[in-house]
Amino acid sequence: MGMTHETDEPQCRALMVSPDDNVAVAFQDVPANTSVSLAGMPPVVVVDDVAPGHRFAVRGIPRGEAVRQYGEPIGTSLGLTPGQLVSTRTMSDDIPLVRDLPPDLSNPPPVYVDEVLRPVFEGIPRADGRVGTRNWILIAPTSMCASHEATQVAWRGECELAEAGMPLGLDGVVAIPHNKGCGCPDGASVDVVFRMLASYASHPNVGGVVFIDLGCEKTNQKALRAYLGARGLDAWQKPVSWITIQDVGGSVAAVEAGLAAVREMVPQVSDCRRCSVPVSELVLGLECGASDGLSGLSANPALGRTSDRLVQCGGTVLLTEVPEICGAEHVLARRGRNAEVGKQIYALVDWYVEQAARLGVALGENRSAGNIRAGLLNIAIKSLGAIVKAGTTRVEGVLDYGTPVAGKGLHVMQGPGYDQESLPGVVGGGATVVVFTTGLGTPIGNAIVPVIKVAGSSALYARMRDDMDLNAGGILEGRDSIDSVGESIFDVICAVAGGQRTRAEANGHREFQIWGLQDLSL
Repeated sequence: MGMTHETDEPQCRALMVSPDDNVAVAFQDVPANTSVSLAGMPPVVVVDDVAPGHRFAVRGIPRGEAVRQYGEPIGTSLGLTPGQLVSTRTMSDDIPLVRDLPPDLSNPPPVYVDEVLRPVFEGIPRADGRVGTRNWILIAPTSMCASHEATQVAWRGECELAEAGMPLGLDGVVAIPHNKGCGCPDGASVDVVFRMLASYASHPNVGGVVFIDLGCEKTNQKALRAYLGARGLDAWQKPVSWITIQDVGGSVAAVEAGLAAVREMVPQVSDCRRCSVPVSELVLGLECGASDGLSGLSANPALGRTSDRLVQCGGTVLLTEVPEICGAEHVLARRGRNAEVGKQIYALVDWYVEQAARLGVALGENRSAGNIRAGLLNIAIKSLGAIVKAGTTRVEGVLDYGTPVAGKGLHVMQGPGYDQESLPGVVGGGATVVVFTTGLGTPIGNAIVPVIKVAGSSALYARMRDDMDLNAGGILEGRDSIDSVGESIFDVICAVAGGQRTRAEANGHREFQIWGLQDLSL
């Protein structure tokens, strides 16, 4: 994606994302009647006040003509004059998307970096061949009915270890309390709970597991064991304990049993050492949240460069948040490895649209009030700015929510746009590090995987410095290039994968939640 920076006054800056666009985006306040220069074009007099993240027409756009950003349609003009603010009064959300795919679609594989030239990080090799970036003892409740006890075991267990001196090589004891697993319909709801529990327990960032159930819930220990056995997932290559609250004598007894299990497995779990491994062993999860009209022009395209580089080095990248693909799905589908993958991308979006419609929900409602105020006027603008964090390499395949990825390269995962549930999905998919871009700012982390935060603007970075790991705002200010920030993100990924703590980790963020398919959170 090319960007053109030009302005006649430093305090009135705007940019065009693509030479095919007919709008420019302000990244500082542009007062009405300001003349703004854009490279290769005559100066444009902006006739309305334009706030950062919002856009104005760079030429007249007749009624009925497509309004374009990222080189793609973002709406239909209601009659825009040069310099006029693009708003819900001057642009409709009608977007004629062309979804045709050539039956012989075939995108070439990435140009891979020679193995001897690939960077390395200090990872934790696991018995199953994967490589971890952290080493946790996980306390996993099989339902909401055991979440309190799981939380108590993790908190008290970590306090004990901290008092005694946390063993070298162990990151701590962490619980994944959630509100699922009982009083839910059979089928997909139960399957997703089991899938996520299995994915987290087997994750390379987990060195040992304590499962806790109440005993009578739908997702009880017996049912979970049957699920694991039927799929060949019960051959644990790490210490595992099982506790049933009703069998051991209640809540207090279950917590004590959990603490005893933790104490017993600490020596084995902590007996691990990091060693140099190639970045091809990394699985990178992509996430964006609290977005504005600028993060899709700075942090997201920079992360796209990072994604491309990791794929070219033989690594794996996971993109999710399907509601934030809607309106831009044709762009990803065209990047499918073949026509079948392109169709699968369309199917991901269509399934979500259909399921949401059954509940009277439209994917366009995914935008938050903050998104809209910050310039994301419709879902197409939000989605086009969101998918650029997946770079430009071809899409190798698609995955169900929380399903471990089996191959290398870029994959797209089914999942919601809600960070609290979508981020755990990519971790369930095997992500060992996550990069999270944000325009408005959010401190969220994850229970077992480090989350790197990239601020989309310098103002956000200054305002929430204690929550941000990197600043992409220099791209907007002309101090940095997309390539240079992408390289910085790549370097931080390698450092964090090797043990350097993120701000979310330092602040104690260990969020976890399971997507409730029955309510289709957006």
